[in-house]
Amino acid sequence: MSRPGPPGAQEEPAAVLGAAAELLAVLYARGQDAGAPAVSPSQWRALLAVEAAEGINLRALGSLLDSRPPSVTRLCGRLEAMGLLTRAPHPSSRREVELRLTPRARALLDERRTVRERALTAVLARMTPEDVDALVTGLVAFQEAAAGLFSADLAASTPGPAATANPNADVLTAAPRVDDVPSSSAAQAAATPPAGPRAGGIPDTA
Repeated sequence: MSRPGPPGAQEEPAAVLGAAAELLAVLYARGQDAGAPAVSPSQWRALLAVEAAEGINLRALGSLLDSRPPSVTRLCGRLEAMGLLTRAPHPSSRREVELRLTPRARALLDERRTVRERALTAVLARMTPEDVDALVTGLVAFQEAAAGLFSADLAASTPGPAATANPNADVLTAAPRVDDVPSSSAAQAAATPPAGPRAGGIPDTA
């Protein structure tokens, strides 16, 4: 295990990662623009959270989204009305409600990930195989570190039996899953990428 560096040693990597995350947000928005129904950024984050931990309750979801209970309840109500989420009593606690994705929501997530993967492949095609391999290695380590924080937050905020975490689900950021990153050979075989991301592809913050 690597040891922590001196104070400030992680500032530059964090700044580089932050800049990359902003670019990924543009690619991420391309996936959000595809298909129907229209899903807002906050609704999208909620779907990703439920996918990552099927059976999560409202309190735990609110903790992950940093939202108050009334807001989370309204958000889930809208998603349920859209046919993307189900709410059901917890089998071991009558006071708790389990949240689960519907087949329609899973199809929507898969569709938008496919769109995003094409955009990512176009970018990776501009990189050398060595750089792609290094990127994937770093992303795996980052995902494992982030998953540790996510699991700790979930365990601390979920009473009773813990929800089942999905290790392949998106971390609650604009970054794609590591599974969504094509291998270096696939990236090099991709078609010529577009000139650049659309300015209008930046996700809405409302």
